[in-house]
Amino acid sequence: MAISRSEVLKIAELARLHFNEEELDAFTVQFQDLLDYIEQLKQVDVDAIEPTSHVSLTKEFEKHIFREDEVKPSLPVEESLANAPDPGSGHFRVPKVI
Repeated sequence: MAISRSEVLKIAELARLHFNEEELDAFTVQFQDLLDYIEQLKQVDVDAIEPTSHVSLTKEFEKHIFREDEVKPSLPVEESLANAPDPGSGHFRVPKVI
């Protein structure tokens, strides 16, 4: 499956991204590489492989996913807001999203 520049432009428009000509060419190549890789993955026979719910099921899996909740002290407000670009009065201030 080939991807065209017009399709990349449409994807960019939907994502509200703006690319110059050089970036557009680069993204077209990258999208094509991704689609080629997906086609390659489709050729792998996975019929005999049991589905999993997690990527990594280690020996420690159940210990971590089913651990007991513990109350621990939280980060002080001053420290958590120290690098905030626009801290409010004891909270993170963000633009309104409607």
